[in-house]
Amino acid sequence: MSRYATTAVATLAGTTVSWERVEGGVCRFGDQQRRITVRTLEWTRTVLTGAQLGCGDDPLPVTGLAQPDAAALARALGGRLPRSVEWEWAASGPTCRTYPWGEEQPTPRLANLRGGPGVLTPVGAYPDGATPDGLLDMAGNVWEWTSSATLGNGFVIRGASYASPGLYAKSTFLNAAPAELESPGIGFRVVREP
Repeated sequence: MSRYATTAVATLAGTTVSWERVEGGVCRFGDQQRRITVRTLEWTRTVLTGAQLGCGDDPLPVTGLAQPDAAALARALGGRLPRSVEWEWAASGPTCRTYPWGEEQPTPRLANLRGGPGVLTPVGAYPDGATPDGLLDMAGNVWEWTSSATLGNGFVIRGASYASPGLYAKSTFLNAAPAELESPGIGFRVVREP
């Protein structure tokens, strides 16, 4: 476990994390719209920050963690990383929104993507890009680790980063990264059973 993850786990008792309930339903998963039932879950409203983990007052997303470290922090918060289909359900909802906020093409008002500031921004800085359930930053700023494994010891990442083109902000877009990758462009959010 990385030094940052070890420090955060040791200080989780004083965390202030906002949770949003996302009702379950049938997700039409991926470009082929395969029907998969998703249970009701509570989600962290944003990707996690150092401030939320009790490590200072940094409002930027926690990045630079390998997937196993992000998963350990999620467990320490009483939850887990979302599966890829759960992430897509939270982003697209029962109406299969093209983007987490709806059908409007990405703009600098909605998400931190390529053509924007070019760096990480504080979580919640794009409230117009929220989902109807109140989840912020589901597209842009940082990719998000999931618990869905890929071939070759990797995991699915979702949501796009500040360096991604607008196409990657689509609710159905997914990518993958090696489990051990400690990238400045990948963060995580947590889900838990209500």
